[in-house]
Amino acid sequence: MHTLNLGILAHVDAGKTSLTERLLHTAGVIDEIGRVDEGSTHTDSLPLERRRGITIKSAVASFTVDGVAVNLIDTPGHPDFIAEVERALRVLDGAVLVVSAVEGVQAQTRILMRTLRRLRVPTLVFVNKVDRAGARYAPLLRTLTERLAPTCLALDFVEDIGTPAARSVPLGAEDTAFTERLTELLAERDEALLADWLALPPGESALPYPRLLRELAARSRRGLVHPVLFGSAATGTGVAALVSRLTGLLPTTASESGGPAAGTVFKIEQGPAGDRTAWVRMFSGTVRTRQRLGYGEDREGKVTGIGVFAQGECRPSGSLRAGQIGTLRGLGPVRIGDRVGERGERTAGDREFALPPPEFAPPSLETVVVPVAGADRGALHTALLRLAEQDPLIGLRREALSGELAVSLYGEVQKEVLQATLAEEYGVGAEFRESTTLHIERPRATGTTAEFLHAEGNPFLATVGLRLEPAASGSGVDFRLGVELGSMPAAFFKAVEESVHAALEQGLHGWRVTDCAITLTHCGYAPRQSHAHAVFDKSMSSTAGDFRHLTPLVLMSALEQAGTTVLEPLHRFTLEIPAGALGSVLPVLTRLRAVPRTSEARGEDLVLEGEVPAASVHALELRLPSLTSGEGVLSAVFGHYAPVRGPVPTRPRAEPDALRRKDYLLETVRRTAGARDQDHPVRP
Repeated sequence: MHTLNLGILAHVDAGKTSLTERLLHTAGVIDEIGRVDEGSTHTDSLPLERRRGITIKSAVASFTVDGVAVNLIDTPGHPDFIAEVERALRVLDGAVLVVSAVEGVQAQTRILMRTLRRLRVPTLVFVNKVDRAGARYAPLLRTLTERLAPTCLALDFVEDIGTPAARSVPLGAEDTAFTERLTELLAERDEALLADWLALPPGESALPYPRLLRELAARSRRGLVHPVLFGSAATGTGVAALVSRLTGLLPTTASESGGPAAGTVFKIEQGPAGDRTAWVRMFSGTVRTRQRLGYGEDREGKVTGIGVFAQGECRPSGSLRAGQIGTLRGLGPVRIGDRVGERGERTAGDREFALPPPEFAPPSLETVVVPVAGADRGALHTALLRLAEQDPLIGLRREALSGELAVSLYGEVQKEVLQATLAEEYGVGAEFRESTTLHIERPRATGTTAEFLHAEGNPFLATVGLRLEPAASGSGVDFRLGVELGSMPAAFFKAVEESVHAALEQGLHGWRVTDCAITLTHCGYAPRQSHAHAVFDKSMSSTAGDFRHLTPLVLMSALEQAGTTVLEPLHRFTLEIPAGALGSVLPVLTRLRAVPRTSEARGEDLVLEGEVPAASVHALELRLPSLTSGEGVLSAVFGHYAPVRGPVPTRPRAEPDALRRKDYLLETVRRTAGARDQDHPVRP
């Protein structure tokens, strides 16, 4: 049997979960369609999801169409849970991007489509809510081609759009305008088809319709054309047509059992006892129960249980084959993003099935979390650690001065969800303080520093030289070797690289340093030394610890030479307001440092698009209802970083602080000396 791993993606409130329910009902998986407002949907299984009426965690449901097993992955629509969406994108064969016929293309919609196209995920567009007042057809199609992709092509027409009687009608060979548009779109990238089109005899304007359909399906499966279908999850119109076209317009994968086992982990569920269930997409081979499986860098575990999705539920199975999505138990501390596979075969699998680099920005907000009165601080720390392990983009940090715990966030809704999760799943009461902005630092110039073995002022048995250079925006941190790979043991190179990444979490002003290239220019070590009785002596021989302690000093010295610029996150916003409210909204936007870039009249409403500092988004959300009599709609997603205007914000640095050399050396040398004294006590 073939498999189609299908993602359902959308901007919040476009009707994505309602469409998922309708798809499962149409496929015969569920007898009754759940409602988001009633908390009865099939895929929103968490109590918090049912109460709030939003999707928080990706969920998988399965059904069969034309002999193809379709694993339907329902992803969150709210921008605060973009990390969940990112993981789903990495394991998809195809996607359905849901757009509201009323609200149209929104900021999150554009980001999702841009990412789908970058990752070359074949995508259909489903325009939902054609039965709602204000639904549009031709204007929306123009917006799809202008803002999403010029290769969007409508396969339906809608009669009585904007009314409860709205009905989707497929376009066919008899529609001349449709066949000409289809031919033109396909001929743009096919010289043979273009030549045949131009060679048509007088009086004929289109190629044979069956050929056009075959070419459309082939292009769609490669992500070169994006078919657009119209319908309504509420009434069901157009949904059956969507289901029937899934396996023809999107690629499927053969569930083959041959070859080495290789897959990727895209979700983790953790039980109360700490046991983990890994959600895995298999790309090659077969995993069986009781099989020993490698994962991560060098870990190995025994698979104690397997689940495979079929007909709307996860069923126990003895194996998980290529193309399938399932759950694996027994792998211990497995993490999201780990590759799994047979030992000795995973190296090739890692290269072939490595996850693409993240597309979405890291969280731009941070909040301090404290236990409520009488709550256990240790239990709170443990619970937050578990949540951070499930979601790698949730950063957990201890405040340098107060020792309190700080969690990074995408938005205020995520804060509320975390608070409820801590209380309901871990039994820990917690309070979240006001969110603050997470800034970053970028180097302004190049800095080069080296410290040498046995040189005055260097108490560590190591030589480390580093050159720090600015890099392109969004490039992250690139560690490079400017020395021969065999010039010292691999463990010492690893210690330097890990220390570089750790030290860059705190720049000159206390913020994470990024968009730079770090080159190791000098290295040296003291070879292993032993006493006459052949006992290894750490005091005479270099260890990885020497490199871990020295590297932050060298790096911070280079960073001081280079200097840094502190930047703040700016969000792209779309604000839809009544035209008459513009006079009261603009002054507030100015006070919040929001800059409108474009405006568009849409009936009696006005749509503004522009940029706003991440720190101001929540304040704008709070002010909007009173400014627009409750009719304003705001969406905001991360756009880019920009230099801070005015006073440069700082964050306290953790101890020991490599920027304060004397104090740093006193602290680290004391620790190092204590460890060596324990290993080699002074003999009488």
